[in-house]
Amino acid sequence: MWRRLYLLLLVVRLYFALSPSYLHPDENFQGPEVVAGQVFDYPVYKTWEFTTQFPIRSTFPLWLVYGIPMLILRSLWNGIWKDDLPPYVVYWTLRVLMYTLSFVLEDWAILELVSKSWHRRIAVLLTASSYVTWTYQTHTFSNAIETLVVLWSLVLMQRIFENKDRSGALPCMVLAFLIVLGVFNRITFPAYILVPGIKLLPHFYRKPLAFLSISFFGLLFTGMVIIFDTSYYHPHVTTWVELFKHPVITPLNNFLYNYAPENLAKHGLHPFYQHFVANLPQLLGPAFPLLIFNHRRSTRLYSAVCALVVLSLFPHQEARFLIPAVPLILSSIRLPPRFPRAWIAAWTLFNLAFGALMGVYHQGGVVPAQIHVAGSEGISHVYWWKTYSPPIWLLDGRIRDIQTTDLMGKPGVDVQAQLLAEISCSTWTKKSTEGVVLVAPASATFLDQFTSTNTSEILVLEERWRHTSHINLDDLDFGDDGVWGTLARVVGRRGLVMWDVKRRC
Repeated sequence: MWRRLYLLLLVVRLYFALSPSYLHPDENFQGPEVVAGQVFDYPVYKTWEFTTQFPIRSTFPLWLVYGIPMLILRSLWNGIWKDDLPPYVVYWTLRVLMYTLSFVLEDWAILELVSKSWHRRIAVLLTASSYVTWTYQTHTFSNAIETLVVLWSLVLMQRIFENKDRSGALPCMVLAFLIVLGVFNRITFPAYILVPGIKLLPHFYRKPLAFLSISFFGLLFTGMVIIFDTSYYHPHVTTWVELFKHPVITPLNNFLYNYAPENLAKHGLHPFYQHFVANLPQLLGPAFPLLIFNHRRSTRLYSAVCALVVLSLFPHQEARFLIPAVPLILSSIRLPPRFPRAWIAAWTLFNLAFGALMGVYHQGGVVPAQIHVAGSEGISHVYWWKTYSPPIWLLDGRIRDIQTTDLMGKPGVDVQAQLLAEISCSTWTKKSTEGVVLVAPASATFLDQFTSTNTSEILVLEERWRHTSHINLDDLDFGDDGVWGTLARVVGRRGLVMWDVKRRC
């Protein structure tokens, strides 16, 4: 029975992996956007993390997880078809890749970490039925990569600790690589392996060869990644002397940047209890009370709690920072002894609701809209308003032909003025257009005054394209519209609309 349920959950996970929701700009701009420009040789947009004097993001994990599959896909495509590889094929291929990595590596690691068979089944089913697994783990997040590296680091640590007869030099070498990969992927990684790392110290005392192995290979892999990043950020460095004088150590740059409160203030400051009071309940739902009142003591649980405490010391706290803790916690809780069916029903409803919201509707029209723009003729300038920044690499190299302007959350009157300044007078026909379009959520009621055929406004918007599965949670305004009014507008008028922009003179 549990096997059939697990297979069903794999199908559900695949459905969400193939749904074009957009959870956070980092899933593109700190992932495929960086690598796609080099692999496919067309312009992309690089965020400040990669262009600052002291870069804070390593490109090694990006090339390892996304770059190599892109190169393989490009080679296979060129060997079969004559046409260029469309970016949307790469986009969906990466989603399928992340889906495959999630159920192969994540679920396998849980089977390794949990010893008792009945508890193992419950742990796998809880993880496989979590909307976090369906959505975040199937997107191209550095946090998704971090989750896999954390889990397999714990697996190797457990194997090394349990093997008391041998030093385990080979597992130590693999563990050293994973630790280096984890640190260069995200600086939050050490917080998750601190407790199991301390537990491993007596083994290193008894087996010095294991300690020498992990230290040697750790330094070796660290040096290799630093050389890789330095050659990426400073391609003019051609000698070993220059390399040692100007190394790019991205985890150090990242730590120094996040250590300064004024830098974190740019990204939003939160109280120290944000993770525990808001973020973790948002990720766990009905499982959160079980974490407090009905859990099993395990290294996995201690690892998650330690990371929760350490990450709470930093004032910038996002829910996705805790994604690696979710499988650790779900594999450490017990089902409630009283009313288990009611809890299972609540768990199912919670994950279905958040799965639909985050996996289908959350900014779900941005990627389809960008793919539509890339395949359309006659568009010269696209304005995006009240959406996440569109992935530029999906324009299929047309960045020189199509200008993209992200208006973010500007006031409506400023958007109106900017659009009017862009277009000139034209005769009032549907064919007359200067190729200027506006992409905005249907919930943006400010635009209603420009869409009526009887409007007397100079600015006129004509609907060109619409994607219905789109909700903009950043457009919530409970202060002006009230709770029900806001929900009626944002949810009731869900969708993303592309408008042809005209000016009537």
